[in-house]
Amino acid sequence: MDTATVRIKKETHDLLRTLSEKRHAAMVDLVDEAVAALHRQYVLEETNKAYAALRSDAEAWQEEQQERAVWEATTSDGTEAE
Repeated sequence: MDTATVRIKKETHDLLRTLSEKRHAAMVDLVDEAVAALHRQYVLEETNKAYAALRSDAEAWQEEQQERAVWEATTSDGTEAE
């Protein structure tokens, strides 16, 4: 496993140590989990902003809806679910 050093506040380190003890997990694993969760949150927030911008443009939103309808038609291509 490749690693890098990151400086954190002492209070953050203390909290990380406490979480590590309570969850019986390595601190590095908790940091990985926390960063991944923060990244997922960021991606969702940015996606929500993009969709809000899209919806605010009536013409662009109508085009999106039309494209979705085309894709929906492909899922009902006459094949039966098993």
